[in-house]
Amino acid sequence: MSFVTPSKILELAEKYRSDSIRIAADLIRIPSFSGRESAAARYLEKELAARNADEIQIDNLGNVIARIGSRGPVIAVDGHIDTVDIGRQSRWNKDPFSGDFQSGRVFGRGAADQKGGLAAMLTAMRILKDIGDDLPFTLFFVFSVQEEECEGICWQYIIKEDRIVPDIVILTEPTDGRINIGHRGRMEMEIVVEGISCHGSTPDLGENAIYKLNPIIAAIQKLNDSLPADPFLGKGSLTATRIRSVAPSLNAVPDLAALYIDRRLTGGETPDDARRQIESILDIQIAGARVEIPIYETPSWRGTTYPTSKIFPAWTIDSGHHLIDYAGKCHKGLFDQSPNTGKWSFSTNGVATMGLFGIPTFGFGPGEEKMAHASNESVAVDDIVRCAAFYAYFPWIVVGR
Repeated sequence: MSFVTPSKILELAEKYRSDSIRIAADLIRIPSFSGRESAAARYLEKELAARNADEIQIDNLGNVIARIGSRGPVIAVDGHIDTVDIGRQSRWNKDPFSGDFQSGRVFGRGAADQKGGLAAMLTAMRILKDIGDDLPFTLFFVFSVQEEECEGICWQYIIKEDRIVPDIVILTEPTDGRINIGHRGRMEMEIVVEGISCHGSTPDLGENAIYKLNPIIAAIQKLNDSLPADPFLGKGSLTATRIRSVAPSLNAVPDLAALYIDRRLTGGETPDDARRQIESILDIQIAGARVEIPIYETPSWRGTTYPTSKIFPAWTIDSGHHLIDYAGKCHKGLFDQSPNTGKWSFSTNGVATMGLFGIPTFGFGPGEEKMAHASNESVAVDDIVRCAAFYAYFPWIVVGR
């Protein structure tokens, strides 16, 4: 296989440009919110079969997993199928599920997060199948589910239940052209307070649980300003994201109220520390509030429930790690320039692969991070083509060809 050169990989990636556009557009036209990825999963299954993957499986959680090669180092390329909802449609200039192609970009929900990445993965498989079947590595293409609601749950299932444990994982989340080597962790918490219900016409006879949240909200906002920072990962943060209450009716004083917290953990912070930090707030103690860690128990599109605590560890891989050297050589060989390294501001499936299981992980994906979850989301086709070439060439760097 001496003909496996960067120029050959780039030639094939360019040859399949129009097919990459087709796949990205097709996937955007298939809504695939978390827990409802079935139609997109079946589409991917057919596309993988058309590329003659050596093995295709849809596991009981709903992850679509394809393999090519059966020897040498085991590398996995991961992209999640699910997307967030569209929000207010009035904020979109185009139909969010149009998959329109215009001015070198594909538009629609999931274009950057992450259907452009899925298209690049499928094109990379096509490139490698063109090169031949006797590959000196094992490459898994993992099209994962439920990432948007519980990142890493898919890989916990793949590693613990499917028993697939790669040596290297590449994440195809959008990276703005960088090699990303980590991000902050996060955890979710709910602060629950109780009151005494009574009729809304005589509120003085009860104790309004919503009002008991007022000083807690102010204290949470103040705490955010004092959280520590890490030189690479940045500052820890927390923000309130939802308030809920329970009452017998809308004409009754609520006897329970809860404040939902999104807490981002930087280097050196632990989930236990973050929870104790909240519990030590004087206003929480005065209110007799309890701090709970939610458990994700939403069934997957295949009906499987896989209870998972909503704690997602921070992770980084040292910039001097041999994996980053491989990524740099791959980028330099293909594009004749050394890559910049960086981090994501958001969280990814790396919380499981690297954060929980210590599998060397990095990211290189099409699109701009700012497009994730945004109205008028889009991805540049040039990015998809470049990433397809990267995923196809990287394993050859690993095996030293």
